[in-house]
Amino acid sequence: MNSPIHAPSPPSSSSCSYNSPSPCLTHVSRNSKFPLLLPQSIHTSQKMHRCSGGHMEASTNTNPLKNYLVGRSTSGWFETQPLVSKQLNDRRGFPLEASVTPTVQDFSDTPFISNDKIGVLLLNLGGPETLEDVQPFLFNLFADPDIIRLPRLFSFLQKPLAQFVSVLRAPKSKEGYASIGGGSPLRRITDAQAEELRKSLCAKNVPAKVYVGMRYWHPFTEEAIEQIKRDGITKLVVLPLYPQFSISTSGSSLRLLESIFREDEYLVNMQHTVIPSWYQRQGYIKAMANLIEKELKGFDCPEKVMIFFSAHGVPLAYVEEAGDPYKAEMEECVDLIMEELENRKMTNAYTLAYQSRVGPVEWLKPYTDETIVELGKKGVKSLLAVPISFVSEHIETLEEIDVEYKELALSSGIEKWGRVPALGCEPTFISDLADAVIESLPYVGAMAVSNLEARQSLVPLGSVEELLAVYDSQRRELPPPVIVWEWGWTRSAETWNGRAAMLAVLLLLFLEVTTGEGFLHQWGILPLFR
Repeated sequence: MNSPIHAPSPPSSSSCSYNSPSPCLTHVSRNSKFPLLLPQSIHTSQKMHRCSGGHMEASTNTNPLKNYLVGRSTSGWFETQPLVSKQLNDRRGFPLEASVTPTVQDFSDTPFISNDKIGVLLLNLGGPETLEDVQPFLFNLFADPDIIRLPRLFSFLQKPLAQFVSVLRAPKSKEGYASIGGGSPLRRITDAQAEELRKSLCAKNVPAKVYVGMRYWHPFTEEAIEQIKRDGITKLVVLPLYPQFSISTSGSSLRLLESIFREDEYLVNMQHTVIPSWYQRQGYIKAMANLIEKELKGFDCPEKVMIFFSAHGVPLAYVEEAGDPYKAEMEECVDLIMEELENRKMTNAYTLAYQSRVGPVEWLKPYTDETIVELGKKGVKSLLAVPISFVSEHIETLEEIDVEYKELALSSGIEKWGRVPALGCEPTFISDLADAVIESLPYVGAMAVSNLEARQSLVPLGSVEELLAVYDSQRRELPPPVIVWEWGWTRSAETWNGRAAMLAVLLLLFLEVTTGEGFLHQWGILPLFR
């Protein structure tokens, strides 16, 4: 598949401006079918407005699916009619502000002085800290049904399959971690980000404790939650360290958090809010542009460098069938960064591709490795890799990009290679995260007041239900690619034959792992990975 390459555009004469967007937040409404109402997560600008009798939030959005006006009155949250798209407004020649004309209030300068104990929970993937941690880390990863999705009927095979895959992949993964120092630096970097965020919040008159909860390794989310309870936190802001929302990253962490909340009365009644994605925030965009600009200056001819955005991939079915907004948010994020660079008179060609695919299923395309080879064939000589979906250095940046993709690029005819570092503790980025937390505080509300309401999904629903349908209260399964059975040599028959074959393979693997007997053991394959 050919990757879309965006040619340099003429320098823009107008300056790029962003309205400081408030984060996307979950809220509670006791009188709604969907009690957690969230403004559309795919947007580029958002303003908070104060109106008499309550407050209203206007959310503008470049996603054509929906734009909503969401308000909170004294009786709770409600959803009104869709607003006109900002893009349509721009084309018709009148500003969005013509739709709503209240006074704007800036919450970032408001000190929060109360008896509340504020906490911020940073959610991240986690990573093995030693080579001995690799196999159990991989087991935790593949045991997550948001990573390997099995039909509900065969969900009992999740852990045996995770055990088999983790044992099979551990030797290769250990080689990768050994090449970057023997373990992932993710925990160390995330702890540093948490400390810098705490300092930034304190400097902005918001004293808060910041916690780190990892999905697949220590400190696990459960460990962070226990510390939050011990510290007596009364207001919690949940902040996944993934700029773009995906079912397999932020969604998985939030589903785990939801299950923890359901089982604990203290957490059910604790006031909280969630920031599902923040890729469109001004500070994040500027921080990314700063890093790219700095690396471009290291090339002999910066204007001739192809900017190569490489994002972590997800299975295509997540986007096309489950409504994952990841691809749309990623593409918009790249556009926003390039708009910022064009304002700085940098009009380099650029492209976006997806890395780290696993298994035989189709993932988001174009693939990073194939795109690099394609660019070399097209005569690209200078390439700057930008890890767009990562805010911390880990194996996907230090080994996959810095080693594997660099070698591939140089062998494909690309002569000059560079790589933008992950954001880490970049000051503009950290300050903007602090602003996101502060802007979310006026919206912190109790999750529920009853066990019935506690069973509702923590993940955004309401106005974005169709985008995140897989996360409704019944957790829909991915729909099959063919609904109606057809006889003969048809796509339907091939699909069902493939499923039957897959189930047979899963059953064989299950017997191999659980009984210790079978052809893989007889051939001496499995013992090699134990």
